[in-house]
Amino acid sequence: MSLSKQLLILVSAIFLIIFSVNFLLSVNKIRGYLEVESQVHAQDTATSLGLSLSPYIANENDPVLETMINAIFDMGYYGEIKLVNVDNKPLVTVKNDSSFTEVPQWFIDLLPIKTATAESEISSGWSIGGTVYVTINPGFAYLKLYQLAQSSFNYALITFAGAVLLLFLILRFMLLPLKAINELALAIADGQFKTIEKLPWTLEVKNVAVSMNTMSKKIEGAINGFNSKLDSIGKKLQLDDLTGLHKKSSFETDMKHLFMADIDAFVFIIKIDGLASLVKEHGSDTIDRFLKRFADLLKDVSARYEPGTVTPYRFFGSEFAILARRLSREQAEQLAQSVSALLAGLGEDYRRKDIAHIGIAMFNPLGTTTDILAAANEAFEQAQLIGSNSYYFRIDSNHAKDITEWKDLVFNIIDQKAYQVSYIGEIKQFATDTVLMEEAFTQAFDQQGKPIPIGTFVSIAEKFAKIVELDQGVTQQVMNHIKAQGIHHAIAINLSTRTVKNADFRSWLADELKHSAIAAQLVFSISAYAVAKELDVYHDFFEFIHSLGAKVMLKRFETQSMPLNMAKNLRPDYIRLARDLSNDLSGNESKQTFIETMQQAAQLLDIVILAENVQSDDDYALMRVMGLHGASR
Repeated sequence: MSLSKQLLILVSAIFLIIFSVNFLLSVNKIRGYLEVESQVHAQDTATSLGLSLSPYIANENDPVLETMINAIFDMGYYGEIKLVNVDNKPLVTVKNDSSFTEVPQWFIDLLPIKTATAESEISSGWSIGGTVYVTINPGFAYLKLYQLAQSSFNYALITFAGAVLLLFLILRFMLLPLKAINELALAIADGQFKTIEKLPWTLEVKNVAVSMNTMSKKIEGAINGFNSKLDSIGKKLQLDDLTGLHKKSSFETDMKHLFMADIDAFVFIIKIDGLASLVKEHGSDTIDRFLKRFADLLKDVSARYEPGTVTPYRFFGSEFAILARRLSREQAEQLAQSVSALLAGLGEDYRRKDIAHIGIAMFNPLGTTTDILAAANEAFEQAQLIGSNSYYFRIDSNHAKDITEWKDLVFNIIDQKAYQVSYIGEIKQFATDTVLMEEAFTQAFDQQGKPIPIGTFVSIAEKFAKIVELDQGVTQQVMNHIKAQGIHHAIAINLSTRTVKNADFRSWLADELKHSAIAAQLVFSISAYAVAKELDVYHDFFEFIHSLGAKVMLKRFETQSMPLNMAKNLRPDYIRLARDLSNDLSGNESKQTFIETMQQAAQLLDIVILAENVQSDDDYALMRVMGLHGASR
């Protein structure tokens, strides 16, 4: 119940008590007054009538007696006037037993009025000639009392209604700041750290508003601090300490993103063949300077293109790579020539004619990162045979099927629902050591029964808009599995961007979960990179999923894909860290600091942090100590 209603009820109750007591006292006081007034009036009438009848009482049969009594009786509110002689024999008696229908019986029963009766002796000379008795009719007193009570009640009711209306308006005005404070609290819970600009004038409420503003600013400052720290540590984790180039883990992440985007690209593998001989002739400082110069040359080349087009990496030791996006074959050839020329110039500075070679493979959206790197390494071996600092393009693909065959195969599998859904990646909750979540994994097979790489299968389905049907079928199988097996933990379902945007899928899902008790066990898993590309679309989708009672998870999370500041606006239920962040923690303080900072920020935002595919027992135990909610192995 709202505070305004409580105050209204309280004030109304106090008013009712005061009114009731005052009303009863007033009515009783008026009743007493009417009783006294009736008694006085009866006595005055009896005395006056006794004096008037005195000259005629000697003759008991004198008609003047009755005439005078009737005249008096007709002029007042009397119930009875009776004249008796000295022997107490009635001489004249007049009565009026009429009652007033305006006065309800319950009122008469509740407030009885004593009937006022007075008497006066009539003198006849020096002796008593008779006695007159006057009784007031109480009906007139009841009518007067009822009218006064009714009038008082009506005025009190009008006063009460006006007072309540005025109180309601005053409370509405006074408690309006509480609404702003409530909205601010909800905004803070949603990760929106606003402040109340117009402070209320009521001192106590003003103090609460000031405290809320202070808390909001402090939490915002803490979150911003965490974001800056995560961004700094994230960049440090992604970059090679010596050269400042991105590491191989960043390359693998970028390749995953590339599979999601339908664009042309080339992968360059650059290996410094002459590094071993340089190490024998020069010290480690010289080699470090050489690698830095080489890295700077790659940075200079990439800077000639639009940001995000050409990215250099250092895998390890003398092995480097370049990922070139949105380049034609001719542009890729020009890039290779530029790098080759820079290699030749660098080699001359160190008196080495042949210092490195370049292998280039075309990005194959139907392949895997491993396959593409293998093709680039084969091209590197060919480049070694060509000449000094040379390069070689590997354009052909080893993929066994052309695009038409793949399309027919994928369409047939999805139409026939010939795929299988298994449940992998069991995430255990650290606090209870119970299963928190599993992931639905789709498997498909060709005509020979050989498994199809899931990346290729999903890529074809996405390319030809068949992915929505696949995601819907997988979701249906997961729901059936939960019901049939009596599953109590959550199951994560991967969805594509095309499915998220599909109105028919949303309508179908809403119908399926409308009266379902398993909604809370469905966790829709989305790549953090995909969400960052279309933030508004996913923000709307997350709200839709939450309205159904289901949950959402950002998977493969790292600051390279999405900053935490962006994730707070989406309010996901879970964030699952990228595999690279979940392993090799024991000897890596940067990763430990990153995860600890991530956990602290997520606690403020009420987001659960999970780890994926933890290999080492030490890393698993360390994550438990850090306070993560759970992890898979």
